[in-house]
Amino acid sequence: MTPKEFQQLIEKQQKCPESLPQALQALWYDYKGNWDKAHEIVQNAGDADSAWVHAYLHRKEGDLSNARYWYRRSNKPEFHAGLDKEWEQIASDLLIKVKESWMPMN
Repeated sequence: MTPKEFQQLIEKQQKCPESLPQALQALWYDYKGNWDKAHEIVQNAGDADSAWVHAYLHRKEGDLSNARYWYRRSNKPEFHAGLDKEWEQIASDLLIKVKESWMPMN
């Protein structure tokens, strides 16, 4: 699934599938415009993928020092292109990881 297909799925479905990994759930809610729910999902997660999404969310919020902390925790470089590009990059990488273990509901 590509980030574009993931976005189309998000637009089509109201409810986020609980079978998605936390980091993708957070991207789902962020895309839906629910920054608070997205942040709630990743703020206590201990994995690097969630830390990456957490960094993106703080960058989007404008809290760059907090974003930098989370980029370090994720072992990902600080992103300097547009927020839409970062969302797509994160989604792309995470969707590749879960390609075999998660199939979207039709």
